[in-house]
This record gives sequence, C-alpha cells and structure tokens, in this order.
Amino acid sequence: MHRYRTHTCGALRETDVGATVRLSGWCHRIRDHGGVLFIDLRDHYGITQAVADPDSPAFKQAEKLRSEWVVRVDGKVRLRPPSTENPELPTGLIEVYVSEIEVLGPAADLPMPVFGEVDYPEDIRLKYRFLDLRREHLHNNIMLRGRVIDSIRRRMKEQGFFEFQTPILTASSPEGARDYLVPSRLHPGKFYALPQAPQQFKQLIMIAGFDRYFQIAPCFRDEDARADRSPGEFYQLDLEMSFVTQQDVFDAVEPVIRGVFEEFADGKPVTQKFPLIPYADALRKYGTDKPDLRNPIVMQDVSEAFRGSGFKIFARILETEGNAVWAIPAPKGGNRAFCDRMNSWAQGEGQPGLGYIFWRDGEEIGAGPLAKNVGPERTKQIADQLKLGVGDAVFFVAGKPKDFVKFAGPARTKVAEELGLIAKSRFELCWIVDFPMFEWNEEEKRIDFSHNPFSMPNMNVEDFLALDPNDQEKILSIKAIQYDIVCNGVELSSGAIRNHRPEVMRKAFAIAGYGEDVLEAKFGGMLNALTYGAPPHGGIAPGIDRIVMLLAGEENLREVVLFPMNQKAEDLMMGAPSEVTAKQLRELHIRLDLPKK
Repeated sequence: MHRYRTHTCGALRETDVGATVRLSGWCHRIRDHGGVLFIDLRDHYGITQAVADPDSPAFKQAEKLRSEWVVRVDGKVRLRPPSTENPELPTGLIEVYVSEIEVLGPAADLPMPVFGEVDYPEDIRLKYRFLDLRREHLHNNIMLRGRVIDSIRRRMKEQGFFEFQTPILTASSPEGARDYLVPSRLHPGKFYALPQAPQQFKQLIMIAGFDRYFQIAPCFRDEDARADRSPGEFYQLDLEMSFVTQQDVFDAVEPVIRGVFEEFADGKPVTQKFPLIPYADALRKYGTDKPDLRNPIVMQDVSEAFRGSGFKIFARILETEGNAVWAIPAPKGGNRAFCDRMNSWAQGEGQPGLGYIFWRDGEEIGAGPLAKNVGPERTKQIADQLKLGVGDAVFFVAGKPKDFVKFAGPARTKVAEELGLIAKSRFELCWIVDFPMFEWNEEEKRIDFSHNPFSMPNMNVEDFLALDPNDQEKILSIKAIQYDIVCNGVELSSGAIRNHRPEVMRKAFAIAGYGEDVLEAKFGGMLNALTYGAPPHGGIAPGIDRIVMLLAGEENLREVVLFPMNQKAEDLMMGAPSEVTAKQLRELHIRLDLPKK
C-alpha cells in the first residue's frame, strides 16, 4: 500500500464498498454525534467522510484531532446508513470506517476558519492567504483560472499563433505608468525596469520576421490598486500579428475570447458577433467607452426640446455653443419617490441635482417641476423621442458633454441598477473603435496624444504627412486605428494597428509638440528598428485576471489571484516590500535618502 494514499478524497464511490483504503488530507470538519466521530477529510480533489466509533482501534487518536490537522487514515469503505447520504458530494453515498490514523501535520489554532465561507477582514485573509486558499470557493476560482489559461493557449495555437517569452529585465519606459526599477550591481547607477507590458518587444518580434506571436505575459506597473486592477503585477494575453488590418485582428481574437467565455460561462448567453461601437457613439449613448450592454438604457440628446423653453436653467446653458442636454430614460421608474431618490443620489455625487420628468396614471402630460416649466407640448416631444409613457421617467444632464459625461455614465448605471434592468446572467461583449488620435490639452493649451501614441492614424499616409500642424480642426478630427474589447462594462484590453512607418511616427510626435531629439532620446531603439523594414502589424492584450474575474462572477481581482497584494501594494504574507541589509545596498552602490517622518 502506498505510504500516504490509495485514493484521493474525491475518488471513492459505491463500487469501492468493502475495499480497504488509505486516504490523506486535512480535517475539514469534525463532528461528535453521541460518541461517534465523523471526520470530513479534504484534499485538492474533494471530501470523504471518515467515521470512528468506540469500537474502532483508532477512536482514541480520532478524539485528539482538530480542524486542519493533516492526517493519514486507513479503513474500510462502506455505504452510509439510509437517510444519511449527502447528494451534494460525489462521495456522498459512502464513508470510510477508520481502523488507523496517523497525524502527519498538526495545526495550531486557526486565525481564520477554513470550513464555510465566512467573510473575514481582508488583512487577515491576505496575511494567511495559504489558509484562505484552502476554502472551497477561492480554491475553485484558482482552478478556474488555470483552466481558462489552458483554454486560451489551445485556442491561440489553433489560430496559428506561436508562444514566445520576452525579457523581464528591460529598459525603463518613459510612457505609461511608473516603472518598477531594479538596480544593477554590475553597472553602478544604472537600473533595469520590469516591463509594464511586452509592447516594444512584441513589435520587434514582428520586425524580426515572425508572423503571429502570443504570450501569457506578466506585466508590472507601480500603480494604485482598484477593484479591476491589481497593484504591482498582472497577467495578459499578449499577442501581435503581421500584415493585418484591424478586421484581421478582430477575426483572429474574437473566436478565442468568445470561445473561452462560452466554455466557462456555465450556460450564460455570450455575444456571438461583437458589435463595433465608435468611441464617440459609446460616450453619447452610454456615457462611457466601457459600456455595459446588459443595461438597455440608451441616452439621447434632447437639446431641442429645451432650447428657448420655459426651463430657464437649461435654456441658458444651451445658449453656449457646444452645450447640450442629454436624457437618461428610466422605464418603469415613473414615481416621485424613485425620482427624488435619484436626485438625492446625484447630490451625494457632488452634483447640484438631477432634473426629471415622470408620467403617471391620469397625467399623460408628465409630472414634476421640469414638466410644468417646459409645458405639455415639449414634454410630449421628449416622451415621443424616447418612446416613454405612463409609468416611466426620464432624467437630464446638461452642459458641456465632455464634462458631464463623467457623471452621465454612472447615472445611467445607477438608474438601471435601481430598477433591476440589467440582465446580469449573460456576457455582452463589444469592440470600441475609432478613438481620436489627438486631443486638446486645455491645461497646457496644446494638442496632445489622446490614447496610444504608437497607433497608426486612420488615413492615407501621404495625406497624414502633408498635414498642416496649425490646422487644429483637421488634426483633432483624426481617428487612430485603435480598439478596445469590453465585456459587461469591464475593459478587457486595448489594442491597435501599430505605427510602423518612421516618418509617420515623427510627424505624429511633431504634431503633439515633441521634437526629433525627444523622440530619439525616448524611443530611439524602436524608431531605429522601424527604419530597417517593418511590416504593417497590430495586436491586443486582453487581461487574464479580468477575464477570470468575470467568469468567476467576482467583483474584485484578489478573488482570482493566488497571492495578491493589498491596496497599498504590500504582500502581508511574505512581508514585501522589505528592508534590505547595508551590505546589499553597498553592493548596489545605493545610499538611502528617506523622507523625514
């Protein structure tokens, strides 16, 4: 017989009745029923009930056992007595009558329970993450993560992609977030950086002549944490393709993402053909470039209904060119209590309020202060445009759209959540396209890059090179060949067709006010590589952590990462970041200059 086990704790079935077996695992739960001890023995594969009564030679040893002790159990498999079966367990029809117990690893008093899913404080869970990971829910999440990554790898290879590994120690990048720096012992005063993403390397792979690259890539950014972004490090499906258009990237990536979601969606519907939504339309309809399409509310511009109307606040706002009034429909929200609640919420968000109109029985002309001010004709105009009627309501935001959109998007979400309109049991995916290449930097009074400075402009190369840098209107209208994948309001990734022409890159940076010297100093390596024959290429990098978070139904990335840091980028379990010795600092030629407390 094997030293530790003949079976795992999830393997035994009715067909094993009568067999002598050996199991090893953790004491998940111990119950004393009138002198008979029931031990739920747990390992990675499942739980098996072991039983010891006073007639068992192992009874006295069983009495000493405590939660989470690691033990070896020998015994005979038997059927559970009638009416004591557990249909929720695969092993629920049998039990092991114990003849011998060996304690392999006693456990101290637990700082947090493993049995059950009690919600414990985050600092305790992170400090004792190895205990937290024993809990079924989190254990299942991590196993789901592994299966998702396996599925992605398989699907990428089926699409003709080949997996490469890019360097971890590299040069500091001047763009993006803060780098994590690594001092060099051999080169005093110089530093490596951990890659924020393999962006430049994967482009160099294309320039080197490889055609389709992918990698489950670790990325490192010294950023503040948030629910959908891990502090310190995260993983992404990094990929790049040569000789492709934007549509080619979509055709290669969409089956992979859709297939993974379908495989692990547990029967929930998944978007079959991802719609393409222009960036400007996403802002206008949903108030965000990360729209949750499970929410059916679509905002509309209703400026004409208020222009010159009796509601002087909106009428005066509309006298300024470029200002607008947007409507947020609220189907089935047509009562004053709900409207007042939304108004109070808006005030809590730092807004002066949230104007509204609602329609109730016997009052088809609309109710509320705005309805009285604009009159029945304009109220009907709004209702007809938005297809609203009795029992419905509508809320309004007004001003400069680029300013109020940051509130309008959350307001749309809040209305839908309050009214239960979001179809939560589905995965709605889309592409956001046609991002502006440049934007006006109001603070510095100059044109700047809007998103990714290395995206190809969506216009003829010769026309772009001939642009007058003083033609501000024309420049601000240029779209980049850049795209995002969004699922249920979560951005999975950004991607682009890359700027592979050195002269186009020089022109783009010049428009944004960067001289040739700056471009050479910051991006000289990439610029140099592009001068030696670069193919048109593009790619994208969906976030692994976010994909798994959505599939697991979690709202925080820490629930799908093995050993996450806390909000302050601290590893409470391992004690990182930590101080180092004076000897280590001397070897690195580093002297600390700490801030005074």
